[in-house]
Amino acid sequence: MILTLAPIYDFLRARGYQPESEAVVIGNWPVQFLPAETPLLREAVEQAPVHDYEGVPTRVMSAEHLMAIALQTGRAKDYARLVAFVESGVADSARLDDILARHGLKEGWQRFESRYLNPP
Repeated sequence: MILTLAPIYDFLRARGYQPESEAVVIGNWPVQFLPAETPLLREAVEQAPVHDYEGVPTRVMSAEHLMAIALQTGRAKDYARLVAFVESGVADSARLDDILARHGLKEGWQRFESRYLNPP
């Protein structure tokens, strides 16, 4: 398990990539690194599909896992990200529901929906 992200940031900094806010811009993509310190984060890393990025195999967490992580983190900017995910329509609702149920986040999702998606 990674205890600190410092070696990753040191590696990138040595190659000219600088952190910006919570991400490092690589190419034109802001890339965020998360230590897998919770069961949800471990699952997200383990199940991340491999994508090809300019010939380099790259693991990227699914939209559904990223949504569950944002919900679990619960900051205002995380809720804004959740709204953007929902509006984009990229998430598989059945898969998201399964992830939320397994990690005890269903009640939190219901609160999020009533507050941000279906306000009174």
